[in-house]
Amino acid sequence: MAEIGKTAPDFEDLLPAMAEKLGGEGLMRELCNGFKLLMDKDKGIITVESLKRNAAMLGLQDLTDDELVSMVREGDLDGDGALNEMDFCVLMFRLSPGLMEESQLLIEEILEDELKTAGF
Repeated sequence: MAEIGKTAPDFEDLLPAMAEKLGGEGLMRELCNGFKLLMDKDKGIITVESLKRNAAMLGLQDLTDDELVSMVREGDLDGDGALNEMDFCVLMFRLSPGLMEESQLLIEEILEDELKTAGF
């Protein structure tokens, strides 16, 4: 599987700032809105074709077909060649180093609290 970082242009990771400003529910709502912008309206999924058609909205109009295919493959959790809404949201979180770091710290904190509560 191609690594998205090798094919996609550099981008500023804005998800942590969005999460801080919008909260968890607001961030998820915005991610869902982003999915709807990129999806094939008839199929309800993001295909390589729909991504290519809508990429200009994201400033990605110069990506090659191979790069678009790699982007879809990177997020395609069920192997159907497209991104459903869950695939897309998971991909956005995976591509956000800031959110991944925050999530890891939160999980570590929760585990420490659970261990203390359990007497360890």
